[in-house]
Amino acid sequence: MKNLEWFVAGRYLSSRRKGRRLLSLSTFIAIGGVAVGVMALLIVIAVMTGLQQDLQSKILGGTPHIYVYEQNNGVRLGDWRQVMERVRKMPGVVAVGPTLQPSIMVARSIQHSKPGVLYGLTPGTSEEPLSQIERDIQSGKVSLGPDTRAPGALPPVVVGSQLALALAVFPGDTLLIGTIEHLRMSLGGLSPSLRQFVVTGIENTGMYEYDNLYVYARLADVQELLGLPADTIGMLAVNIAEPWRAREVATAIQEELGLPYLVNDWMTQHGPLFQALKLEKLAMGIILSLIILVAAFNIVSMLTMVVADKRREIGILKSMGMTDGVVLRIFIAQGLAIGAIGTLIGGALGVLLITLQDRYGFITLEASVYFIDTLPVALAPSDVALIVLVSLLIAFGATIHPALQAARMQPVDAIRED
Repeated sequence: MKNLEWFVAGRYLSSRRKGRRLLSLSTFIAIGGVAVGVMALLIVIAVMTGLQQDLQSKILGGTPHIYVYEQNNGVRLGDWRQVMERVRKMPGVVAVGPTLQPSIMVARSIQHSKPGVLYGLTPGTSEEPLSQIERDIQSGKVSLGPDTRAPGALPPVVVGSQLALALAVFPGDTLLIGTIEHLRMSLGGLSPSLRQFVVTGIENTGMYEYDNLYVYARLADVQELLGLPADTIGMLAVNIAEPWRAREVATAIQEELGLPYLVNDWMTQHGPLFQALKLEKLAMGIILSLIILVAAFNIVSMLTMVVADKRREIGILKSMGMTDGVVLRIFIAQGLAIGAIGTLIGGALGVLLITLQDRYGFITLEASVYFIDTLPVALAPSDVALIVLVSLLIAFGATIHPALQAARMQPVDAIRED
């Protein structure tokens, strides 16, 4: 009986009789509507997921998970070594290191300067790299020069790729870096602290905001620029085993240290961005599901036309003993077939386009606006399964009314010719 139901449903879907080509055209339109809806939904969800994952990886790669600093002391932390030992013993902590991040003006010449952030770091001193720049330095991708420099030699810096492009600097060039966080008295009054540095590398994190602002130097050289003693830093940078538990670990560190220390985590700094992306992903999914819902109306109208066109055949089949349940399942099978075929076509096209974008990145973005230079895509199996399920459920719902209409026909009324 199951084979009979699918056989009859297939015959109804592919009507080739003269004067009834409209039914097969309606079938193709219904299938196309489902395919377009599924394809659009897959692509948009993949873009939203890819954007979220790309931003997450670049933010977590470019900055530590947690910062510890001292309240009412500017961005300064004194006697940091004993604080670092206490933090290192906390559960979940995998690396701790000192850092300084003063705001600066960086200039190739007096006429050409840009604002930035001087990131002081100590590569190789923490249990594992605290950021992408430290990984690149330890792997040899970029260089901060030897650990100790010759007397009189300029201190080395690595410059973010976008900042280097704006200043037109290359390895071997010199930069003048100044900061108002350490003012000095001169004949003309207070003046910012200035020092020359030599560029030893260009860093490209892929995150426009970082590459356009950050200049990386050794912590001791930054302390010297700011006139700070060795036992004073800006803050402690902390990495943990599970970045998504940052808020929980930060709370534990805060309870352990107490005041005057303050603890901040990446989720507090960037959490609203990711929450907004999740909300946008949900909203776009609901909105684009309406495309499939519109396609469902095509399925309803097409099946209603089939029921009207096949009225006499349905009456004959029921008079020969076909039950209402079998007739019901014939039209449900017909609608599900439309939904399944449309979902398969749309899914295949969507996955193909997503794969091409992921591999070749032919859709580019303005990095200064979107912080990334290509449109990221990532397709989670759970998203695919959910989209397929939603599509089939909508197709199934569209079959109920026409199928019930066909099942309730009385054989005598159906066969009678007007």
